[in-house]
Amino acid sequence: MAKTPERKGKPKSNPSTPKKTIGQKAAHEAWDWFKAFLYAAVAVVIVRLFVFETMMVPTGSMIPTIVPLDRLFVERVTYSTKEPDYGEIVVFWTPFVDKEAQKQLRAFDKFMDIFSPAEYRGHVKYVKRLVGKPGDVLELTPNLSGGGYSLLVNGQTPERLKGVTYQKEGIFKDPRFYHQMAYPSEYPWLTANMKSFFEFYNKALDYTAAYREVFDGLEIGDYAWKVADSDRIQIRVPEGGYFFMGDNSPESLDSRFFGFVPKKNIVGGPLLRIWPLNRFGPINKQ
Repeated sequence: MAKTPERKGKPKSNPSTPKKTIGQKAAHEAWDWFKAFLYAAVAVVIVRLFVFETMMVPTGSMIPTIVPLDRLFVERVTYSTKEPDYGEIVVFWTPFVDKEAQKQLRAFDKFMDIFSPAEYRGHVKYVKRLVGKPGDVLELTPNLSGGGYSLLVNGQTPERLKGVTYQKEGIFKDPRFYHQMAYPSEYPWLTANMKSFFEFYNKALDYTAAYREVFDGLEIGDYAWKVADSDRIQIRVPEGGYFFMGDNSPESLDSRFFGFVPKKNIVGGPLLRIWPLNRFGPINKQ
C-alpha cells in the first residue's frame, strides 16, 4: 500500500509563546533605551562627584589668566592624592556663604551644585593661587623696583610667585582685621568708611559664622602679629588651613580679607576653559 506523501508547509507555531504586538515591541525598546539612559546618568553623576567639577568664575581676581564669567572644567583627582604646591591655581569652596556671588550663578551652575556636599549649600567656588601652607609664615615686603609688594614665604619668594605684585591690604595692614570684620561693633573707634566696609562684607558673606568655625580655638596672636619696632606684619598659617591670593591684587577678594581656607574645602585644579567658546582651551597655570 502506497504511503501518503507528507504535506509541506509552515511549521506550526507554539501556542504557549504568543507573538508580541507592535505596542509590546515598542515598550520593550523604550525600556532598553531608558536603562541605557539611566546607566549613562549614573556614570555622569559618579564622574561629577569624584573626577570632575565645573565652576563659573565670579570675580576678576585672576585676570588676565582667568576672567569673570569664564566657565571652567575642574579636575578633582590630583589634589585628593597630593598637596597643591606654591603658585598653583586651585579651586576651592569659600568658607563662607557668598550671597553676592550666588546672584551671578546661572541655572546650569545651580543644577551642577545639586551634587555638591550639603555643607557647601549657599557657598560658591573661588579660584586663586596657593601662597601659604600650614605652618608657613607670610609677609609682604616692598618691591625694590616699582610699586607694590612681593610675598615672602618663610623669608623667601617661591619661584612661581616671583614677579607677582600684591597690595598690602586686609590682614597685612592690621592683625585684627579678620576679627574686626566678624565683630565690627566691638571696635567703636573704626572710621565710618571702615565700619561700612566691615558691615557690608559681614552681611554679604555671612562672615561671623565662618569666622567662628575657621578660627575656633585661635587667638589673634596665634596667626598674625606686628614685628616689634616696625610696621611689618607677619601671618602664620594654622594647621589644616591654606592661604590663597589672586594675581589681580587690586580686585581680589582673597585670604588677605577673609582668612584661611580649610583643607577640606579644596576642590581641585582648573583643567579647561569651556566657555566662552572663543576662549575655549586649557588653562595657562604659569
